[in-house]
Amino acid sequence: MSIPPEILSLIYSVVYVVAIITFVSVFALFAIWMERKVSAHIQDRLGPMETGGWHGWSQTIADMAKLLLKEDVIPDAADRPLFKLAPYIVFASSFAAFAVLPFSANLIGSDLNIGIYFIIAVSSLVIISIIMAGWASNNKWSLYGGMRAASQMISYEIPIALSLLVPILLAGSLSMQDLVLSQDGGFWNWTIFGNAFGKGSIIQLPFTLIAFVIYFWASLAEVNRVPFDLPEGESEIIGFHVEYSSMRFGMFFFAEFANMFLVSGVAVALFLGGWHAPLPFLEVSAEKSIVLHNVIGAFWFIGKAIILVFVQMWLRWTLPRLRVDQLMHVCWKVFLPFSFANVLIVSLLIVLAEMF
Repeated sequence: MSIPPEILSLIYSVVYVVAIITFVSVFALFAIWMERKVSAHIQDRLGPMETGGWHGWSQTIADMAKLLLKEDVIPDAADRPLFKLAPYIVFASSFAAFAVLPFSANLIGSDLNIGIYFIIAVSSLVIISIIMAGWASNNKWSLYGGMRAASQMISYEIPIALSLLVPILLAGSLSMQDLVLSQDGGFWNWTIFGNAFGKGSIIQLPFTLIAFVIYFWASLAEVNRVPFDLPEGESEIIGFHVEYSSMRFGMFFFAEFANMFLVSGVAVALFLGGWHAPLPFLEVSAEKSIVLHNVIGAFWFIGKAIILVFVQMWLRWTLPRLRVDQLMHVCWKVFLPFSFANVLIVSLLIVLAEMF
């Protein structure tokens, strides 16, 4: 008796959801440990070496257990429904975006023909949850943090979207898999190195590189990382989640690291070849082994994304925090005009290439 396609699709969806939740949870724990080690090396500190086993690997697990066991405190004057709902929305929106992230040729939740548009739309819900958290806490410092986050994240979504238009124009598709497949054949065909019309073409290299740089820096503002961490400015206002404790605070914490991997994964898929290896001979063709092909592809994708996450951590422990006016100046007077000009020039190059 054969299993109906609808049942197979449902089983695959359930398995994929469980796998992604597991991956996000494990990655968050790994990223917390990794950030501690990166900060310790950059600032010449010992870090957790003795407590928590080898290089403090179990310290993060102990911290997670502490969050689970702590008392869940809700302020008396808080808006209880919104206060409780905000952490779930921020986690759900971060998690939903992973549905179209292409870990390998076949390891993707759903290859939507508007995949990158879906990621931009769903990740925007994070802003709503942050405003909800700041407002519902009935704390002026939380509200300040929420308003900062709203103005910052809404502003930086514009240069991010414009930067992502460059690889979309070059590939001619919004599908995440199509965007990755257009970069096969080696690192010289990756979008960041100018792969647009004709493999190996370098005439558009400066413009694709500019798009990547603007996207990466603007994505730091989207995930509230230094130097754009004003919504969580510990030395100023503490942040929009100041009234949260226990696992509700943990959900904001986990969502931040999930979003760090998400924006890095989008950069990998659109600019850095996705699950393709830097050199063709390092890949295993699907004809030889479909399983090994997907495993190796996932290895390259996750490895590239972790390198970008490392850069985010590196910047956090190197750069100072910007002022609010500086943050807005960078967005509206630097990133935005460069992004507009970049899209127009790339569009013109594509039209000229088709004409001649």
